[in-house]
Amino acid sequence: MSSVAVETSGATRPSLVGLTRAELGKALATIGVPDREIRMRVNQLWHWIYFQGVTEFDRMTNVAKALRATLAEHYSLSRPEVIVEQISNDGTRKWLIRLPPTSATDKGAEIECVYIPERDRGTLCVSSQVGCTLTCTFCHTGTQKLVRNLTSQEIVQQLVVARDRIGDFPGMTPPTDGMLPSGEGVRAVSNIVFMGMGEPLYNFDNVREAIGVLSDGEGLSLSKRRITVSTSGVVPQIPTLGDEAGTMLAISLHAVRDELRNTLVPLNKKYPIDELLDACRNYPGLSNARRITFEYVMLKGVNDSPADARELVRLLKGIPAKINLIPFNPWPGTQYECSDWDVIERFSDIVFNAGYASPVRTPRGRDILAACGQLKSETEKVRARARLMMEAEAEAESDHA
Repeated sequence: MSSVAVETSGATRPSLVGLTRAELGKALATIGVPDREIRMRVNQLWHWIYFQGVTEFDRMTNVAKALRATLAEHYSLSRPEVIVEQISNDGTRKWLIRLPPTSATDKGAEIECVYIPERDRGTLCVSSQVGCTLTCTFCHTGTQKLVRNLTSQEIVQQLVVARDRIGDFPGMTPPTDGMLPSGEGVRAVSNIVFMGMGEPLYNFDNVREAIGVLSDGEGLSLSKRRITVSTSGVVPQIPTLGDEAGTMLAISLHAVRDELRNTLVPLNKKYPIDELLDACRNYPGLSNARRITFEYVMLKGVNDSPADARELVRLLKGIPAKINLIPFNPWPGTQYECSDWDVIERFSDIVFNAGYASPVRTPRGRDILAACGQLKSETEKVRARARLMMEAEAEAESDHA
């Protein structure tokens, strides 16, 4: 594992990075671009910001020089600050990102996002809230109170930051300090999962707008079939997600009985299992080609018996589904333990023999607390560590001079 403190300076001008087409149009109108030109100029900016990933307006060679100067006077192409980058032994990367202040009293919220590389693809796990509104007892992120929702711009910016850091824009040189996917036509970030900090369906409007930017074919160009939104079970918003966003759906299930799920996922008290599964059966676009992923964390002696496996199969009957078994990822202070490996394999066999794909998710990034259920911004500790590292580097440079 390696950890790098990153020092950057925030811009005082608002950034255009992460904005929707409509928001870019409003920004152009504000600086006097004629209405008849706005659509064309938005298309130009879109290409340079989201396809090329430029960081300077002067790079936009097909934009008039005078307009480039006006843009630079009023706006920036800045990204949120990466405070610390951690690289796991398995190549997983976790970034602690400081967002620009939203008011005079806001010092800038901090979130985490995680990049998980594999041979043929790279998955970025993005956050949708600062903290989390839920209190799932097995999840480290759930121990951090909700601060606020992220804007659609802040959600999109996580992908832009990731592509910057791993050289995934044209002309960039990828880093050599970790595994990246390779092959003809393979992008370093090919998949997005809304499985970071927060409950996406409690921030639906911003999540939907962000998905529109992420999936736009003329920019970041991620297929909606490669974008998965995970929910703990906000039942009323599930059909809306299918109708208005059209992404893949994942359900954070983790139990087959209401009395246990009420403890593991307290939201279940509001939307019990039967209601949740009814919403899944009616998810727009559901088919064998667009299966729902059911996430099931394996907790020793809690939810991992053969009887649990058989009940899971019974509950999901008739739903095109994949069951993602997740070995519990420990975190400081947790009361739970991971199921023994032979118990997980037995559970998986029961599910598989019933006709469901039941992969066991390989834990990634455990050594940097980047695995499923481990994300939590320990802000003061990380900030102090970053400051000490930068002070040490400055002292070393001074001694050398």
